[in-house]
Amino acid sequence: MSTDGSGDGTPLTRAQLRALRAAEEAAEAPEAPAQHPVAQEPQHPVPPVPLPTTPVQVPAAPTDPAPRAAVPAPEAPARPAPDSHSAEDPARPPRRLRDRRFTLTLLSVLGVLALVVAVLGVVSLTQGPRIAQVQVNAQQAIETSGSRLILSANQRLEPVDAEQVTVTPAVPFTVDAAGRSIGIRFTVPLNDETKYTVSVKDAAATGGGPTADLTTSFTTPASHILLLQRSADGDDKIFTTDLAGKRARPVFAHPKIDDYRATSTLLVVVVEEDDGSHLLVMNRDGSGEHELKLPGEGYVSSVQVSDRGNLVGYSYSDRELTETSGRASVLVTQSLSGTGKPSIVQVDGKEASVAEWQFVPDSSSLLFIDFNGALGVEDRSTDAGVKPMGIAASILGVSRGTYTAIVERSDGSIVQLDLTSGEESALPASDPDYGDADTIVPFPGGTLRHIVQRDADGMPTGQAVVRVGDKGAANLVTEVSGADAILQTCVSPSGQYAAIVVAPDLPDNPYDTLQLPLPTTLHTQLIELDGDRELPVLSGFDISWCGQAPQP
Repeated sequence: MSTDGSGDGTPLTRAQLRALRAAEEAAEAPEAPAQHPVAQEPQHPVPPVPLPTTPVQVPAAPTDPAPRAAVPAPEAPARPAPDSHSAEDPARPPRRLRDRRFTLTLLSVLGVLALVVAVLGVVSLTQGPRIAQVQVNAQQAIETSGSRLILSANQRLEPVDAEQVTVTPAVPFTVDAAGRSIGIRFTVPLNDETKYTVSVKDAAATGGGPTADLTTSFTTPASHILLLQRSADGDDKIFTTDLAGKRARPVFAHPKIDDYRATSTLLVVVVEEDDGSHLLVMNRDGSGEHELKLPGEGYVSSVQVSDRGNLVGYSYSDRELTETSGRASVLVTQSLSGTGKPSIVQVDGKEASVAEWQFVPDSSSLLFIDFNGALGVEDRSTDAGVKPMGIAASILGVSRGTYTAIVERSDGSIVQLDLTSGEESALPASDPDYGDADTIVPFPGGTLRHIVQRDADGMPTGQAVVRVGDKGAANLVTEVSGADAILQTCVSPSGQYAAIVVAPDLPDNPYDTLQLPLPTTLHTQLIELDGDRELPVLSGFDISWCGQAPQP
């Protein structure tokens, strides 16, 4: 405010002083001579500026020492540009006040965020690592070995070894960990309808702080199986069903189905036509069918699949076969996708006729005995060729996840053969001793052995299936007597269930006329090996757990 008064002692504001000076200067200015007579507008006196009764506060402005000329009013008010510094709406706060409020708000938000980050950091340091995500394919886990459970923590971890990890119920596993992830690989298939709990003890973050136990659980689904039924007066059919047999439905039908095998996603079927065998591949629900090209017109038997290698293998014989021409019982493999040509196994550069063979589970390798009795193993995914494994009379089985085969040597001894090193050891005898086994089916934790009981003259008097542990402890699973016969013994991937195929009243049970002839009536008995669950007897044979067809 100015110290100049208005005559009555009331101080004037600077704006009032400027208005008063402008009026005085206008009164003192000489009138310009008129050039032409013009109509004169009536003059109206300018009313005096009312004096305020109280001081008026205005923003400070620099004092201009020079007298200011009166500024004429503009013809029309101009709209200020977006960035104009014109006078603001008096109802709004001054710009500097708004800028200050924005700055304070921004600083408050940043402060809150910093506080949240600090709190979370403190919580992380005081609680230790926690599980952020769990990944596991429970369906795959009950069907194949090698499935994985991956734990992802909320922070990077120090190295984790297998001694820190426990799985309940107990199953063999391996551990690999990197960064925030801990991978647990189950080396054998898991049981169905079972809750598994995985714990990692004393997991530590790389940044320090307390350790923590990481624990998670998952439940495996119920098993679904495939089963083949042959018909004397209609189509043969492959059914899918649960273990109770209450949800059976056909997925494939054909007048003559010789054999089939299943992977976790595909179905491979051998059918008979007038010109010989045909090999079909489809999804497990019967959709997407396509045919694989064979080495020629001929017949297929002993079909098997390698899920891990995505291969199908079979014994092939030409339809036109003489003593000097044609191929007999050569071993063939080819891709399940249908790409590439059929590949025939060779020994010393020649196509070999094979007496029996099996895929090594969880690999693309196969084990076979040729017509000369030579035992060999070959990985079909490489060009390494056949690795000789001595002389053998029979292949009784190959264990999952161990690369170990059970073979009968030419002298009649039964041994466990490590297919990697070639080392062998005697197969433990059953305790109590149930006698020699005709067939042996390995599974995680032991074997199922099909025993034929004979009288003093060597005539069969009964048959039984015995479960034998890794150290020889044995117990009876099932037995038949009289005219009934056991034709096939299979076990679920984890060893939880057994499937025993029985031909009732064999003398009065006529055989069909297919390339693989079997009794017309066959029943599959399901048995839970580690429990007392009552399971039904199903009509049909060759359950999808089986690695190869029954032997007539």
